Amino acid sequence: MTDETALVLFSGGQDSTVCLAWALQRFGRVETVGFRYGQRHAVEMELRPLIRARMAGLAADWNARLGEDHLVTLEALGAIAETALTREQPIATAPDGLPTTFVPGRNLIFLAFAGALAYRRGARHIIGGMCETDYSGYPDCRDDTIKAMQVALTLGLDRRVRLHTPLMWIDKAATFALAEEIGGQALLELVVEHTHSCYLGDRTRRHDWGYGCGACPACRLRAEGYRKFKTGLPR
Repeated sequence: MTDETALVLFSGGQDSTVCLAWALQRFGRVETVGFRYGQRHAVEMELRPLIRARMAGLAADWNARLGEDHLVTLEALGAIAETALTREQPIATAPDGLPTTFVPGRNLIFLAFAGALAYRRGARHIIGGMCETDYSGYPDCRDDTIKAMQVALTLGLDRRVRLHTPLMWIDKAATFALAEEIGGQALLELVVEHTHSCYLGDRTRRHDWGYGCGACPACRLRAEGYRKFKTGLPR
């Protein structure tokens, strides 16, 4: 536990919610930042305030540590991306082997803005839910990318910046397990009931793992992870 301030990239999804809990365990003050960039699953942004409020209610010390929330609008990113995550187009594999949901440079841009915000807020720790174990092949989720960004931010801001990615080497099943380990059944239920993963933004269908269309890559990944977590299969 440190008295330092941390900034969490918080989308309202499963991964960023678990990262927020992870940060609340470790830092004296935790602020959050979310990004609107024209994503199809913009419903996640509507869930953020609810999740933050419920997180604060899980423990008195979490309530005391949870600081301000910041919202950054990056419409230009959505305008130039033209991907299945920002346009009404099929989710598939592109000729280059990457999924059509890949938004080029998204995490690089998020981290650059987060770095600028952290500088202004006096925070040198930035936490993100990037993961190289269970991901869709996005190159800006790789550990090497994050390490390179940490160096770039530290040099560019002339201030030591630490990028934390607590989920980098674990899969979705282990992420559910980590939620339970950190916050018990209450946090696990919050993650299942209120976080959003579905790329299509579907909140009309309730599954045992949460809400979603059940067919997109994000839903399938979450569903399989939850199945492994509940059945105790190797993770």
